[in-house]
Amino acid sequence: MIRIGNASGFYGDRFDAVREMLTGGGLDVLTGDYLAELTMLILGRDQLKDPSAGYAKTFLRQMEEGLGLAHERRVRIVANAGGLNPAGLADALRALVAKLGLPTRIAHVEGDLLPATGGALAANAYLGGAGIAACLAAGADVVVTGRVTDAALVTGPAQWHFGWGPEEYDRLAGAVVAGHVLECGTQATGGNYAFFREHDPGLLRRPGFPVAELHEDGSAVITKHPGTGGLVDIGTVTAQLLYETAGARYPGPDVTTRLDTVRLTQEGPDRVRIEGARGEAPPPTLKVGLTRLGGFRNEVVFVLTGLGIEAKADLLRAQIHDALAENPPAETRWELVRTDRPDAATEETASALLRLVVRDPDPEKVGRTLTGAAIELALASYPGFHVTAPPGRGAPYGVFETAYVPASGVPHTAVLPDGTRREIPVPPRTRELAPVPEPALPEPLRTASTRREPLGLVAGARSGDKGGDANIGVWVRTEAEWRWLVHALTVEKVRELLPETVGMAVTRHVLPHLRAVNFTVAGILGEGVASQARFDPQAKALGEWLRSRRLDIPEELLPDSPADLPPEAPAALPYEASAAFPPGTSAAFPPDAPEEHL
Repeated sequence: MIRIGNASGFYGDRFDAVREMLTGGGLDVLTGDYLAELTMLILGRDQLKDPSAGYAKTFLRQMEEGLGLAHERRVRIVANAGGLNPAGLADALRALVAKLGLPTRIAHVEGDLLPATGGALAANAYLGGAGIAACLAAGADVVVTGRVTDAALVTGPAQWHFGWGPEEYDRLAGAVVAGHVLECGTQATGGNYAFFREHDPGLLRRPGFPVAELHEDGSAVITKHPGTGGLVDIGTVTAQLLYETAGARYPGPDVTTRLDTVRLTQEGPDRVRIEGARGEAPPPTLKVGLTRLGGFRNEVVFVLTGLGIEAKADLLRAQIHDALAENPPAETRWELVRTDRPDAATEETASALLRLVVRDPDPEKVGRTLTGAAIELALASYPGFHVTAPPGRGAPYGVFETAYVPASGVPHTAVLPDGTRREIPVPPRTRELAPVPEPALPEPLRTASTRREPLGLVAGARSGDKGGDANIGVWVRTEAEWRWLVHALTVEKVRELLPETVGMAVTRHVLPHLRAVNFTVAGILGEGVASQARFDPQAKALGEWLRSRRLDIPEELLPDSPADLPPEAPAALPYEASAAFPPGTSAAFPPDAPEEHL
């Protein structure tokens, strides 16, 4: 068995997690995932200012203490914190090792950075775990990489430890599943968990980070260090397995994993066994993430208070339209958010928010032009005029795009501790990706009576982003609930419950062993998280919105006394797709925010 822990799910995760994981229990390898689509754009902007930058600086600071602890406990460290400059991070780590007087051996993996074309800041191929395995086999104590798949941080150590060959697909698939569960840190131990209200609130205040006990046959047990917060149960593991995945075939550079074969068992308190994963040859291509600057954006949030909210909004829209008419931005979007209540006891609860977002390739059009128009209306518009914050100068926004290139054209290179460069061969066999036919469905649940209630009283969900698309994984916990859910929650029903998906391609994938259906919604996130095309630009809460929607549920499945059930909402206004543009934060790149807080 190899015991692999995780101490980071994103750039900016809990700083103390490295120390907590190294001192809280036994480990063979400690991993850290620092990269995401938005992170690559942030690192790209860092590197434009300083060519020696481009890696996660937080990781280097964590290693000031972590390297000594790892050396004492004989724990290897594997992280993708190298970002766009893994060689630069490796050099910085060697300087730190010399300063600390440790014998720690540093290696790195490179080759993912491809020539950027078409205005892209960076083009990064998603590499597998074989380069990491080569570095560990050569005696590396710390391996840093650039853009590898998140699961590669586990498949690489597993290949090294067990000596797996590139065609041991079932074993590799098991490691991919374990890696996917670990990659987002505390999301596997109770963080962002749909059924959090069923557990002691104190338990979830500071969840511990997950650990995978991975076995030679590819099976694993997901757990956490003793005495740490959070929980590990079938629900928390299922939620993470559904996160940012799609169909039954989950492709990767090491193996294509069949998620429809995975089985989960509660082995004991905070111990969930994963087994049965089957693998197939990987596809012949590698995914490439392209990040580029898409233009500039700005936003202003106007506060409308008291009576005549709609009329106030109409007046302001007309005034801004007139002010920008001579030199209008390329894109202007409005969203009226009715947070106001009648006869409210506080001014804030008597107020609605009218959000204006503009975009244009010219920073002047979203900066000075918009700011001037908004400020000049301060004494000349609706009664009670004010804004949540002064208009800014505008900020650049990013675009993430996906492409695919032949794996044979990507130079996957392991740079060993002694500086030797070892080229990693492409997989000996590949297989084109194809959809899996929908499995046979169970008999529908026969019920005498139903009640119109929120889906979340029965089902859990977790959602996330993949470029411009979003996924919503929905699961239930009993066979009776599954017999109802798989027939009730169709594509048509999702479109009805989530009107913002109108006109978008929605696909459903059925995973019976997990009692789950996984939906992908194409294009709902526009050009990706960095473009901030939605109020929730990473679709993190899309699943919770779905759980809040009401449909007819068999009474026998409903809990006796659900907690915090909201009142039935009034009939919704007709949805207008053209108005669906609630933006994200006021600036895509806050100029003074530390990287670890972005």
